[in-house]
Amino acid sequence: MGYQLSERSKKNREGIDPRLIAISDLAIIITLVDFGHGKYAGKRTAELQHELFLDEKSKADGYDKLSEHQSGNALDFYAYVDGATSWKHEHLAMVAAAHLQAASILGHKVKWGGLWKSKRSKIYGWDMPHIQLLED
Repeated sequence: MGYQLSERSKKNREGIDPRLIAISDLAIIITLVDFGHGKYAGKRTAELQHELFLDEKSKADGYDKLSEHQSGNALDFYAYVDGATSWKHEHLAMVAAAHLQAASILGHKVKWGGLWKSKRSKIYGWDMPHIQLLED
């Protein structure tokens, strides 16, 4: 495939745990679907997290309920298919598979938001573009 992360995607990972950066770096090499890391993909302040909560883009408000992004233990991604950003579940699942495989190869435990079930709708996959570290 030969994909590589853009400088913008790399910058958007600043402040993230080095293990997640290593996972992302390996995932881009082994992925079958190109991906990147968007503007809010990495470390977040409480204020930014709260803005995302108010915009209904996160379930964590940044103050009473913290996000793993605030500690640098989470990283979001998007798929990049046919020259455009894709949020299709099948594309995000392929990108997540590369991250999960990379984590396994590197010996790090992670969890993927695509396996989380929404309390309201009882549907899995409400946070498809999210990966976070578990303690090794």
